[in-house]
Amino acid sequence: MNQLGFPLISTMLIAPLLGALLVLFIPDRNVKAIKTTAFVTTLLVLGLSLLLYFNFVSGEAGFQFEETVPWIPGLGIAYHVGIDGLSLFIVLLTTLLSTIAVLSSWTAITERVKGYMVMMLVMETAMIGVFVSLDLFLFYVFWEASLIPMALLIGQWGGANRVYAAVKFTVYTFVGSALMLVAAIVIYLQAGTSDLPTLLTSLSLPANVQIWLFFAFALAFAIKVPLFPFHTWLPAAHVQAPTAGSILLAGVLLKMGAYGYLRFANPLFPAGVAYWAPLLSILAVVGIIYAALVALVQEDIKSLVAYSSVAHMGYIMLGIFNGGLLGTSGAILQMVNHGLSTGALFMLIGVIYERRHTRLMKDYGGIFAKVPVFGTFFLIAVFAGVGLPGLNGFVGEFTILLGTFTTAPVLAVLGTFGIILAAWYLLTAVRKVLFGPLNQANAHLTDMNVREILAAFPLVVFFFVLGLFPNLVFDKVNPTAEILAARPSGAQTALVISR
Repeated sequence: MNQLGFPLISTMLIAPLLGALLVLFIPDRNVKAIKTTAFVTTLLVLGLSLLLYFNFVSGEAGFQFEETVPWIPGLGIAYHVGIDGLSLFIVLLTTLLSTIAVLSSWTAITERVKGYMVMMLVMETAMIGVFVSLDLFLFYVFWEASLIPMALLIGQWGGANRVYAAVKFTVYTFVGSALMLVAAIVIYLQAGTSDLPTLLTSLSLPANVQIWLFFAFALAFAIKVPLFPFHTWLPAAHVQAPTAGSILLAGVLLKMGAYGYLRFANPLFPAGVAYWAPLLSILAVVGIIYAALVALVQEDIKSLVAYSSVAHMGYIMLGIFNGGLLGTSGAILQMVNHGLSTGALFMLIGVIYERRHTRLMKDYGGIFAKVPVFGTFFLIAVFAGVGLPGLNGFVGEFTILLGTFTTAPVLAVLGTFGIILAAWYLLTAVRKVLFGPLNQANAHLTDMNVREILAAFPLVVFFFVLGLFPNLVFDKVNPTAEILAARPSGAQTALVISR
């Protein structure tokens, strides 16, 4: 169903590429024009994504705004895109954070600005493509396409160890996605199609085949989440990435893994879900506790937030595999919440890093008196990450844990302990950075300027909007979540497996 008279999703995919092409024709010396063109392009795509939201029909679980064009007719493979309640808010998150990422790069990037902005725009197309693809091979193409610009952003504009971080990120992601491609080919050969809606109604595979195909998809998605113990690439990538790279890596790219489970692996392979869900749930909880404990001993604030991402993504995995309808809805909401709060934290770390060129918390202290606007934004972002009632993080985590408690109470209790640890390490960071005696090396600090405030303000607004009015998301998400959560139960599928 396409509610508008023009191909809205395709327009969103093409617009950043056209913006990147336009940037290429701007002379290198005209840096302001390059930045302005990139920003206006992301702002335009953000506006187009709002059309998706305001024209999305609530209460319907099917795909909307669908577009289908033959791609490889001889093989029956098509360019098929569309959205439902699952992908709608992730697309909105992607376009919002892309705009903020470009704005946050205004003064942070001073060398090879043209190449940087081209990579940002190409990556926006790739990220949106992942969340709107309704064909297995189209999904794979966009999945791989998102890897290239992010690796280049880290490797070309990152920190001192940027090449190591970029190579590690590339190797980890590529190994997982190679197995996913093999599994997609097997599905195509078995079903004669790679179209997702068709596969959801017609794919019939033996349980033992489902188990291994799920494993192939799940490994790629586990690396991307990242799920413990596949998380080791993330802290290096975050610490070395430029600020905008960290915003998009934490805010959007990590969500591709969780999205992949909900969109492809779980619906296509229910027997695989039943077989692997206990292990994935345990790894999710181990990741929550382990990452939180590691975050407690970090001295680099960017590394601390990176480990917090590992912990918070564990809650999303817990909701997906244990929470039923509550957990699934909460996981989708928490994907958006985590993108907003962690994106804000990385953006604000970039703000203060531009002024002091250090990320070590011991180099700060007492700066709230010097930069009260920054301090206020930072406090609110931390409270959102901790899950303070009234802010967005509380609703998502509470819903996930409530759903998990009905099926796996021990895991829910352990997950709750992780929230306590999160409050510990994040509030410790607040104390070290903002309060205490003023370090005289920070006496010259200046507060956030208008551009930085404009970048942070929308995120803070959404902290409160989603915290106080979560039904803005749930009303559109729940019909899709009901279908995703209605897969065969573990007991039912275990009987199939045993046969």
